[in-house]
Amino acid sequence: MTSVYYALMLEYRGEIFFWAIATSLPLIMMGIWIQAAASGDFQLNQVEMARYFITVFVIRQLTVVWVIHDFEYYVVTGRLSPLLLQPVDPLWRFALTHVAEQFSRLPFTIALVGLCFLIFPAALWGTQDHPGLWAPRWWQFLLALLACYCAWGLRFLMQYTLALGAFWFERIAASHQLLYLPYLFLSGMVFPLEELPGGPGGLRSVFMLTPFPYMVWFPASLLTGGEAPIVRGFVMMALWAGVFWWLNRWLWRRGLKHYSAMGA
Repeated sequence: MTSVYYALMLEYRGEIFFWAIATSLPLIMMGIWIQAAASGDFQLNQVEMARYFITVFVIRQLTVVWVIHDFEYYVVTGRLSPLLLQPVDPLWRFALTHVAEQFSRLPFTIALVGLCFLIFPAALWGTQDHPGLWAPRWWQFLLALLACYCAWGLRFLMQYTLALGAFWFERIAASHQLLYLPYLFLSGMVFPLEELPGGPGGLRSVFMLTPFPYMVWFPASLLTGGEAPIVRGFVMMALWAGVFWWLNRWLWRRGLKHYSAMGA
């Protein structure tokens, strides 16, 4: 099934390229924070800022989720009905579509990362003040990759849970902005969370209670050697995933009753 969706995504590779460009906000923020680090007093220096935002860009490409739009379309048009006759939960069909799109987006992601290293080679090779090739250890890479796909799963569950509101509301996709705004500012996509005040009661401590930092900052920090608490990070992701999974299944059961009651 994944190969079928991958072939489908290749048919839209031109559009996927523009999607990759549209999600390049971290690269814009990289330029802003590099200039800020050159003249200000921040926790991360210029090289660390560049490496952080390049990593955030890659994570952003691997964790893009749009299931709320697909699910709304399937419910409103009635295309969900034949899927309910199949033994596989539609959740897995939507998930495999996302995985296939990630593979089709990969060449564009590699090309854009290479362009970043070409424009700012210090991110790869370091500088005279901060020398050294950027070469994460193998365990850092594996942990970051695991955290990245856990982040994708968490974000997918969160959005899919909200998407189940399509059983009751015809334009549930419009409510996605309510999730995107906190995701944008609390996840570490706009600024590294290391720059927030730490300690008990600090903004960083408050942010870390939400699921959003674990969707971007946590895997990025693992790959760049940041301050991410590894055990706590994976535990928090598991807890939030459990919450959204329970809520998802509860809404799914109630939504199916409402959907069938309308003659679907």
